[in-house]
Amino acid sequence: MSLDGISRLGGQSTDELVPSRYVQQVGEIEVTVICDGVLPITASTLATNADPAELAGWLDDMFLPPDVLDWPLNVVVVRTGGQTILVDAGLGVEFPDFPRAGQTVRRLEAAGIDPASVTDVVLTHLHMDHVGGLLTDGLKARLRPDLRIHLAAAEAEFWAAPDFSQTAMPQPVPDVLRSVATRFLDEYHGRLRPFETEYEVAPGVLISRTGGHTPGHSIVRVASGGEALTFAGDAVFAPGFDNPEWHNGFEHDPEEAARVRVRLLRELAATGEALVATHLPFPSVCRVATAGDVFRCVPSVWDY
Repeated sequence: MSLDGISRLGGQSTDELVPSRYVQQVGEIEVTVICDGVLPITASTLATNADPAELAGWLDDMFLPPDVLDWPLNVVVVRTGGQTILVDAGLGVEFPDFPRAGQTVRRLEAAGIDPASVTDVVLTHLHMDHVGGLLTDGLKARLRPDLRIHLAAAEAEFWAAPDFSQTAMPQPVPDVLRSVATRFLDEYHGRLRPFETEYEVAPGVLISRTGGHTPGHSIVRVASGGEALTFAGDAVFAPGFDNPEWHNGFEHDPEEAARVRVRLLRELAATGEALVATHLPFPSVCRVATAGDVFRCVPSVWDY
């Protein structure tokens, strides 16, 4: 590279140097994965029922630190026909303890997606790293007045009186989760379009309630032209491939969450469809392979 080229690179923004968005075509439907950033998480939260030595071994095998690690945070934009569908909204910018997350709005704009063009929002659940972006000043005023927000009715009902008895989250996270979910429901109640079990947001875009992680946790399936992709939200975490029975501290029903995870991974391994999840390393597009009684995440080759 010439010195002139290096000089030009040095003048570009960080967002141009570091990949933050990735487009995956699914038949006639365009799926864009947006990196909202990373969150620090206590490593023990990844496997609250695991033997500490086994978790330490897994972290070491994955070249991850033993105490606190970066947790990726992804959202998805689905464009089909005349609809632009935002699936989850990231953390937002109101949490100074998490300065490396909350990038969704800026990176939507960098991807050429005007927030005013979003016709629908699908929420996998109401944890703050999935809805906080909708509460960010500078975004709310830009959203369409006829915006439709889809979530499971069971999710909205749960947060009216949430039960954290089976979770293992560090303080003060439970109170913050409750506060953010309450604020979201208060501010957006008039735009909510709750569903019971599943709902077709657009032709080939289906949201389905799984439960487990939260009572109304949902996944989004995109299918077109014989191709398919599933956005799994928080049904699958990185340890969940080779240790699907490990419980995540944020799971409100960890036993059911493990059953949901195994069932989903088995299905994806059988169909061969693509998987994207909130907390897998960006862009997280992969296929699922079976390895005995556990699974493997096989990253897709980037198409650029």
